[in-house]
Amino acid sequence: QVQLVESGGGTVQAGGSLTLSCAASVSISSINRMEWHRQAPGKQREFVASIRSGGFTTYVDSVKGRFTASRDHDKNMMYLQMNSLKPEDTAVYYCRAVISDSDYWGQGTQVTVSS
Repeated sequence: QVQLVESGGGTVQAGGSLTLSCAASVSISSINRMEWHRQAPGKQREFVASIRSGGFTTYVDSVKGRFTASRDHDKNMMYLQMNSLKPEDTAVYYCRAVISDSDYWGQGTQVTVSS
């Protein structure tokens, strides 16, 4: 069983920055793909960013150029650096890990961007 714990959420003004962290209970070298997703009130959960073996990253268009996903293999951590935050980035952010045919989710961390 893989456990993921997100942290780093909070309230920030528009234009500000936050860095989210996701701690994995296993070596992230064993994880095929790690992702960030978010769910705003009244909306479906949406993909935000992913980082794969080798460090290859992908992003949803709405965050390109503002968000950066990264990993630290020594600490078994994944990060999401979020800059130039907008009110529409307000959501609960979730970490997801994909290992073979299984996936695992964290409990989420709230990000609120005030205008």
